[in-house]
Amino acid sequence: MNNWLNREIDSCSQILEAVKHSAEVYLQNIDERPTAVPPPRLEPSTLPTEGAGTLAALDVFQQRFAPLMVASTGPRYWGFVTGGTTPAALAGDWLTSLYDQNTQSASQTGDVSAVVEFEAIKLLRELFGLPESFFGGFVSGATMSNFTCLAVARQWYGEQLGVDVAEEGVFALKDLKILAAQPHSCVYKDLAMLGLGRHSLIKVNLLPDNREAMDIADLEAKLIALNGQPCIVCASGGTVNTVDFDDMQAIATLKKKYNFWWHIDAAFGGFVACSPQFAPLIQGWEQADSIAVDLHKWLNVPYDSAVALVHEKHLGLQLNTFQNANAAYLGDPKANFNFLNFLPENSRRMRALPAWMTLMAYGREGYRDIVERNVANARLLGELIEHSASFKLLAPVRLNCVCFTLKDRPQAEVSQFLSQLVANGNVYMTPTVYLGQSAIRAAMVNWRTQEADVEMAFVEMEHILDKQ
Repeated sequence: MNNWLNREIDSCSQILEAVKHSAEVYLQNIDERPTAVPPPRLEPSTLPTEGAGTLAALDVFQQRFAPLMVASTGPRYWGFVTGGTTPAALAGDWLTSLYDQNTQSASQTGDVSAVVEFEAIKLLRELFGLPESFFGGFVSGATMSNFTCLAVARQWYGEQLGVDVAEEGVFALKDLKILAAQPHSCVYKDLAMLGLGRHSLIKVNLLPDNREAMDIADLEAKLIALNGQPCIVCASGGTVNTVDFDDMQAIATLKKKYNFWWHIDAAFGGFVACSPQFAPLIQGWEQADSIAVDLHKWLNVPYDSAVALVHEKHLGLQLNTFQNANAAYLGDPKANFNFLNFLPENSRRMRALPAWMTLMAYGREGYRDIVERNVANARLLGELIEHSASFKLLAPVRLNCVCFTLKDRPQAEVSQFLSQLVANGNVYMTPTVYLGQSAIRAAMVNWRTQEADVEMAFVEMEHILDKQ
């Protein structure tokens, strides 16, 4: 055995203590750690011949990279709808790496990690108020969650035409249409990866009065125009700019009249279901065929974690889509359940454990608190902006995202302002475009964020404009 590997068998405790100390330093100073740093100019390392051991490698990391790690899990990182990591989720993630299970089968001899995944899905269904009829599995993020669901939808569409897409390929499909009003960019990416093409998405009109939700009358008109042809309707459970929701109950009514697969991208908006105050926004989603939910957003577990939820009546289609055919060493995909036959990846880390840990640690009330507190903080920022002479809200603060711009300033200055705000490292927001205007978006999903963070951020915003 290699000298260093052999030596470190007996020094794992010392290594783990060093890593634990590193983590403690980061967490104890997370409020002061910058949310952005200048682009580093580092000479790349060269591969050592023999190496110097883990502690030496950790020292090099601490010197070269650790000071440049930003507080993306901190209370004032409001970009990209990025959640933090609860203490329970962190514990689960460390244990995930420790046990290093390839989560696959719960019905054959092997490890228990698939049972953990089944249980984590059960807990999530209970948190969301979804029926047991939804089967779920963990994937890497919203992109792969939407991909998984839309892949099964593609198989369903083929079945309507008498085509097995998994066997015959997308060339056998004819004129598949996906109807959506304000889809996330990852949906377009998924359509490209699925061979359906971005042009297969037909935009449904938006409601008037500054809304990002689909006009149900226009959706029905487009369904009628298909003249009975099956299609996919992709609804939004929270748009990225203003967290607007499509009318789930109205779509559920249309589903009784027309032949379409109903998919909901509820990447972070699905979490409103755990708050009685906001749950009506998503009411009716239990009648969908598939739902995508991203967990490294409002669940506050580490990257990468999301779930793809597909109604159990479509499990045959899901198996046909993702099964590992002609692999004798994996067994008969139809004889014994195995996650690798229902999801894109054959190799998956035990992503379910951080989710299981944090749900068990904080429960329904813990997540209700996180959701409602984030919304209250977003609304506080919105109120500060509304009463400001320097900033202007571009849309009502419907939930946890604040979409705004500079008041009475050239659009070019919006980008300059945001660049300075980010560069200062005290708060992180992202650029966007809304109604044709250059805008800024603050998305609050972090469990640490408090009113004081909002007030500090707003002082920083005003200070930057005062200096310009």
